[in-house]
Amino acid sequence: MSDAILNPEAPAAPEHVAIYRQDYRPPDWLVPEVTLDFDLSADRTRVLSTLKVVRNGQHDRPLQLAGDELKPVSVHVDGSQARWALHNDNLVIELSGNEGTIETEVELSPAANSKLMGLYASGGILCTQCESEGFRRITFHPDRPDVLSRYRVRMSADKTSFPILLANGNLVETGEGEDGTHWALWDDPFPKPSYLFALVAGDLGANRDIFTTMSGRKVELAIWVRENDLPRTRHAMDSLKAAMRWDEEVYGREYDLDLFNIVAVDDFNFGAMENKGLNIFNSRYVLADQDTATDADFDNIAGVVAHEYFHNWSGDRVTCRDWFQLSLKEGFTVFRDQSFSADMGSEAVKRIDDVRLLRAAQFPEDGGPLAHPVRPESYIEITNFYTATVYNKGAEVIRMMRTILGADSFRKGSDLYFDRHDGQAATCEDFVTAMEDASGIDLSQFRLWYSQAGTPKVTAHMIHDAATGVATLKLAQHVPDTPGHSGKQPMVLPLKTALIGADSGAQLGDERLILLDREEVEVEFEGVGEPPLLSINRDFSAPVLLQSERRAGELETLAASDPNPFARYEAGQELMLRALIAGARGEVIDSSPVIEAMRGTLMSNALDPAFKGEALTMPTEAMIGDRMEIVDPDAIHASRDALRRAVGAALTALLSEAQAAGAAGSDLSPHAKGVRRLKSVALALLTAGDPGRGAELAKMQFDAADNMTDRQGALMVLASLDAPEREAAFGAFYERYRADTLVLDKWFALQAASQRPDTMSVVEKLAAHRDFTLKNPNRWRALVANFAANQWAFHDASGRGYRFVTDMILAVDRLNPQVAARQVPVLGRWRRFEPQRAELMRAQLERIVATPGLSKDVFEQASKSLV
Repeated sequence: MSDAILNPEAPAAPEHVAIYRQDYRPPDWLVPEVTLDFDLSADRTRVLSTLKVVRNGQHDRPLQLAGDELKPVSVHVDGSQARWALHNDNLVIELSGNEGTIETEVELSPAANSKLMGLYASGGILCTQCESEGFRRITFHPDRPDVLSRYRVRMSADKTSFPILLANGNLVETGEGEDGTHWALWDDPFPKPSYLFALVAGDLGANRDIFTTMSGRKVELAIWVRENDLPRTRHAMDSLKAAMRWDEEVYGREYDLDLFNIVAVDDFNFGAMENKGLNIFNSRYVLADQDTATDADFDNIAGVVAHEYFHNWSGDRVTCRDWFQLSLKEGFTVFRDQSFSADMGSEAVKRIDDVRLLRAAQFPEDGGPLAHPVRPESYIEITNFYTATVYNKGAEVIRMMRTILGADSFRKGSDLYFDRHDGQAATCEDFVTAMEDASGIDLSQFRLWYSQAGTPKVTAHMIHDAATGVATLKLAQHVPDTPGHSGKQPMVLPLKTALIGADSGAQLGDERLILLDREEVEVEFEGVGEPPLLSINRDFSAPVLLQSERRAGELETLAASDPNPFARYEAGQELMLRALIAGARGEVIDSSPVIEAMRGTLMSNALDPAFKGEALTMPTEAMIGDRMEIVDPDAIHASRDALRRAVGAALTALLSEAQAAGAAGSDLSPHAKGVRRLKSVALALLTAGDPGRGAELAKMQFDAADNMTDRQGALMVLASLDAPEREAAFGAFYERYRADTLVLDKWFALQAASQRPDTMSVVEKLAAHRDFTLKNPNRWRALVANFAANQWAFHDASGRGYRFVTDMILAVDRLNPQVAARQVPVLGRWRRFEPQRAELMRAQLERIVATPGLSKDVFEQASKSLV
């Protein structure tokens, strides 16, 4: 400790204190410049920080710099020792003037940082993760997104261990030090918040390329990985260049630095991070080749690379004022990456994928104890609001805005938003205001999407007067109560709607956009000469739960004839759901309508194979449960299993033809990916109809596969069988890929998702496997998260699944609270299940809350789930 005068540390503040949006106050002090000097090593890193601080407004409050598990070595103000104190990890300094220069020095141990927030070590690489509050684990700083600074960063390290030194911005200078060290100086000319700070040091190789911007500037691109992983970075580089070009063409956004770097690391809490000019990625979203990555992996890489690149404008150049505005950058950027992926492949299939994820992750969130608005009102731990609501529902809000305004006005609005707020920390209100000002459309009521939680429920009823040719559509909406919020106001719901002739199967007139902005509305369609069928919420234009009266045969006609691909898919899914729910309620399943709809899909020459694969995929057991008042996992599983058996037996010839088709693994065209997708879906249905024959076909597909998509598709089918082919295939897969961390995650995940009575026992054994670790988030998610998503196995009536997941949550909470907290919501839906399971789940939540030393991350999720 230096000779600085240290006041006694204040008593600890109460734990788990909530922070409220209404209490926002601008920062007391601004920090226009930050200079950092790092002496890097895995065990002991020294950080010397110099902050230029300026008092913001007329007040006499001291300077408070946030810290987390930091111990100051020295503190100086304007070159002299200072009076300072630590209050609950935060450094408090009394300053008499309106500005000053603050120098602090701290020491860190990256190798001991298991939280993977701040500066940590991953496989010999030193890297950072600062969003949302990780920078305070590196040095003392206000660490809030509305404090924007220019950063100048010098790093020195052993040249042998860390030959590559990277940071934000542009490389200014490098040099050699003493005793085998070297150094690099980086400068970022664009002011940024601390959560976008990044550095990387390690022994890395680079896949390099050049991108020429629309103004003719040359940008140097590099993807940094371990040398032997370089061949697996080509797709990520191609995706980056495609995203850069797309952002110029669609949004007019040009990249602004001379360099753009991506680094892949194995240990990462998230998918990737958009740090200005230096994106750090989970390696699963960078590394891919046909032998080790599925088509879905390739698509995910393209989407995540695009997402993080798009943040350069929607997140970096314009950032969020406070963390309550998180969807300002995330919802907008998810919408942008979804649009990019749709343009790169099949728009209809991409929309199906996005809506499936929304229904699987966000709808349950909206209907459970953790429901919150797109812009939350309070939090205890901000990382708990990196949710499907903020990201995916936030993207739907942006999509609805574009639908209401039209493409041209939306583009004008985004241009105005970027121009008006460049270099600023903005709010969701700022974004909507820009859209209003550019379009002249009042979005006052639409703003409710940011403040009201819950999924709106819409009922639709249509009456046709054959004599007058008028069809009257009656619509009503209701926004359900959510924890702490009742009496919701009507939302603005843009519903794309068309009528389909019941006799002709043709669309009757143009599609119409209906804005349902009251509790009830009536809409008339004139000149309707034949009985009409309602095709509503096409392309899922509003994220709602829709209930529409359907006569016999309506869904079958829509599933066969609706010219809107998404609406056609929806009709088929609804047809399946009605049969599956009936079966789960103990009623006799009439499988013939589903079988005939699937037959028509398989025989159609107009449908591409990717769409066929989606249309033949049955709703998950979780989705069936979401449509029932009380969830009985055993009844749901039995119903779905019975329908799959019936389909597989009835359509053997057509499914066999689809399963026999093939596409070379090196062909990543949308058509080839569709052929492979349909192949595996057909194999699964064939196996349901004849497990013995299915096991033979799956093993043949596994052995003959020249790509991971076919190989994993076969293994997924075998995972749920009791057949010798299963053990042979899983053994061969393990031996082939045991040294490949990312592929071995698949080995764990497939077994955790298997539909077998002994899955729980298998998962318990895998948790004790030598290759399982709690320290790597990818491996944890592969086993624990996939098992928890396996409704039938996780909800075993004995409660073993609940105890196992709770044990895993409590074990990892001591290492990495963020990862642990994300698994709590699977227990939080206990009220939806039959009484015996509900009580068992609630007991595990109570056990979590009662655990001494629980992190605030897990405490918030578990305690709210019990209210």
